[in-house]
Amino acid sequence: MKTTSLFITFISIAFFKLYAQEQPIKTDSLTEVIITSTRIDLPFKENARTINIISAEAIKNSAAITVADLLQQVAGVDIRRRGTGGSQADLFIRGGGFDQTLLLIDGIKMDDVQTGHNTLNAAIPIEVIKRIEIIKGPAARVFGQNAFTGAINIVTKSTLNNSVSAQIETGSFGQLNGSITAGTELENSTHIIHIDRMTSEGYRSNTDYDNANYFIKSTFNKNAQAIEMITTFSERKFGAENFYTTSADYNEYEETQNSLMAFTTKFQSENFKIQPRVYWKRNQDIFLLKRFEPNFFRNIHISNKIGAEANASYTSKLGITGFGIDLSKTYLQSNNLGNRNRFMSTVFLEHRFDLLENRLSVTPGVAMTYFSDFKFNAFPGLDLGFDLTNNLKAYGNIGWTYRIPTYTDLYYNDPRTIGNEDLEPEEAFSQEIGLKYHASNLRASVALFNRDATNLIDFVRPNTTEEIYTATNIAEVNTKGIELDAAYNFNVKGYKQSLALGYAYLDDNILEQNEELSRYALNTLKHHFTTTLSTKLFKNISQNIIYKYAERTTGQTYNVWDASVVFTLKQVELSVTASNIFDADYIESGYTPMPPSNVLFGMRYKFL
Repeated sequence: MKTTSLFITFISIAFFKLYAQEQPIKTDSLTEVIITSTRIDLPFKENARTINIISAEAIKNSAAITVADLLQQVAGVDIRRRGTGGSQADLFIRGGGFDQTLLLIDGIKMDDVQTGHNTLNAAIPIEVIKRIEIIKGPAARVFGQNAFTGAINIVTKSTLNNSVSAQIETGSFGQLNGSITAGTELENSTHIIHIDRMTSEGYRSNTDYDNANYFIKSTFNKNAQAIEMITTFSERKFGAENFYTTSADYNEYEETQNSLMAFTTKFQSENFKIQPRVYWKRNQDIFLLKRFEPNFFRNIHISNKIGAEANASYTSKLGITGFGIDLSKTYLQSNNLGNRNRFMSTVFLEHRFDLLENRLSVTPGVAMTYFSDFKFNAFPGLDLGFDLTNNLKAYGNIGWTYRIPTYTDLYYNDPRTIGNEDLEPEEAFSQEIGLKYHASNLRASVALFNRDATNLIDFVRPNTTEEIYTATNIAEVNTKGIELDAAYNFNVKGYKQSLALGYAYLDDNILEQNEELSRYALNTLKHHFTTTLSTKLFKNISQNIIYKYAERTTGQTYNVWDASVVFTLKQVELSVTASNIFDADYIESGYTPMPPSNVLFGMRYKFL
């Protein structure tokens, strides 16, 4: 199946290239996109790292309902879902763990001291996303700890130009979704509001959910010293059948809440820019081992993070200097993990040298972090980029990265799981080289990477007869691989078409840790192939086909096809989204089978 699918894909490229109009079109502005998640703002084309950009147009053509569904279509990003509706999913990049990838919203770090299982709880509705920046490889130098294998920055829209739209969807498993999105432009302020609710009876016993999202983004005093406010709140209530156990008697259940409030402003002159920010992030997690017997076993965790940061850059004859400081205090209240708090401070410094008539860029940098309950640490790194031609860039980077244990790693306790207060932080040294090509209708990249990690944390049991897993620093692990991405855009009958491909190969020696004894570290994606074909042959109808192939290190393979059709007529947009069309039987995480073939019908009406 894998070979056949690859053959069909490349034949499709040749076919569409043959019949496309001779005059190519410029289909996106990725080369002009400024990567704003770093202190030194750089155009996407000039960045000397492996970065994937998912634009608003690509999001619309993705047939995705949530951010978790969307990120699955990026090779090298492993999203392990436990069902539909975005109830729970874990985020992995390049074979790292779910605690090793940092999620940001408009550059605000959404890490959680309880556990990385909560990372995607902070994901916001795709209707308000402008683009997603996926930074692969060591990112601690840029973002601090938790960006062990990479970081994902969700950039939200700034304006919706006085518009109001409402959407309703219904389909398989009793799914019923509704949302309202509105934007207004006033004389001295801009506002965006989004509310949605997603419900389902579940695709098997105890997989029902009732999820809601609320989003507000406002810019005040925009004609003078603008202040931007972002507020998000998400609530998820879902049956968690076999999310954590194999027992059919427990009927596991979970409720989570995640919220963010942040205020940001910017002071800028010709050569100097500084952007201060204050924010508050909250997460709440309630878990019942027996849904209808709450007193049998219950975990309640509430974490709060209060932070202030300032990021700045200065341009001189010697290049661009980026620097910043990030201060935060976290608090945890938990009936299982205890009452904990931690103070963190990080200082960032980097400088970009442009040499050889700006063809060569050299960017050394370092992040220095202090944790109140762990020692002081520094994360140095270096980025190199060389323009071979106007469209072709060679690049490379090296970096040291680090992750301190979560409170779950340190203190969690249940009948089958024990934390470990003596854990050492995880450490790694990563290297990467690559090539990027960007033209008006074609972009492609290839990257080779290697990561040598020590003290990786996993829950391990001493032998197969022992039922208790203990948090442990396992032996050294080497991870290496290759990633390829390409996108071709063309015209057929005057309409814009696009074809995107991605492939990631990963090799690690983690199976040598003994797969029968480890709970989380195993089952990485060895082969990961994705392709998206977005076509439009008639004025009001567009079609999207998405194919994903996965082969995990434990031998499991699966092929999943999704598709969507969108019909637009003036203010009305009708859609049909089909997921897992050929009814593949597969598991992405733990013991939870993914949903069978299903369909979702939607209608969106634009009032303004």
